[in-house]
Amino acid sequence: MPRLHSLLAVIAFPLLLGTGWSREARVALLGQDTWVTVRPVALDPHDPARRHLGALVYRGGVELIGCDPAFGGYSALVVRGRRFMLLSDDANILRFTMAQDWTIHDVRFGQLPAGPDTGWTKRERDSESMAIDPATGTVWVGFEQFNQIWRYAPGLARAEAGVAPGAMARWRSNGGIEAMARLTDGRFVAISESIPYGESMQEGLVWSGDPVAAPAPAFRFAYRPTSGFRPVDMVELPDRRLLVLERRFTLPFRWSNRLVVIDHAALKAGNVVQGREIARLEAPVIHDNIEGVAVTRQGNGITLWLVSDDNRLPMQRTLLLNFDLID
Repeated sequence: MPRLHSLLAVIAFPLLLGTGWSREARVALLGQDTWVTVRPVALDPHDPARRHLGALVYRGGVELIGCDPAFGGYSALVVRGRRFMLLSDDANILRFTMAQDWTIHDVRFGQLPAGPDTGWTKRERDSESMAIDPATGTVWVGFEQFNQIWRYAPGLARAEAGVAPGAMARWRSNGGIEAMARLTDGRFVAISESIPYGESMQEGLVWSGDPVAAPAPAFRFAYRPTSGFRPVDMVELPDRRLLVLERRFTLPFRWSNRLVVIDHAALKAGNVVQGREIARLEAPVIHDNIEGVAVTRQGNGITLWLVSDDNRLPMQRTLLLNFDLID
């Protein structure tokens, strides 16, 4: 038996070195044959006819259902017309086209081509936020754990560069850059999810341009969410206001979200910024761990898309919800 144990050790040791084993299970990767179906969901399960929620009007929504164990965990999304790109918090990509009847077509899967680490575990590929330049299609992704920002070619085809801005060095590893937006004037805004070490509120950063090209921000501000909530995504509205998605988790196992708006003029060095609530998703209306928001034009109006991160748990769902903004 000792000789057998020695032989197994000789075989296993180079395999462990070659694969970069880290004592944790390999992050799940989406296959190429995964199918995705949809199931319509009501805004209020107890009142299926309900449409109004604060300053929002519900256009409809679906639960996305996939058969692959790696399906789910979506923390960010980009919507361009009827084409969707969802990014999970372990760097899996889901792309599809959604028809007017809510069916989805042309489903494609992929993974981010590069990032802060090898991608063996979720902690090494914790992609939580995404912003896009609509003119060029260039995409920026924010990574927790490393508190880094990476820039990718259109369609996330390849990584161009990545940085770890020194201004985010105090941000907690699991409470970092979940909320990031590119503004129409070329500036970038990011807000920490949790309170950085040594601070009393969430910290906001504003870059005058691409943070990957010039990592030093132009200035900082403080962000004050409602008690118990944390900012998890952000997007600029066509009227230049910022829309911030906040999330709260309470026991035994309940999620709720707030949507707040911020005037762009409030983004000034040293300001304490607090958004004005326009809607809240909590019982009895549909709710889950909603982490991603995107905005598109609908005629002369504004429509919002929300996606939930199901944490790949059976008691949660991957929801894709659509609202008109009437505020």
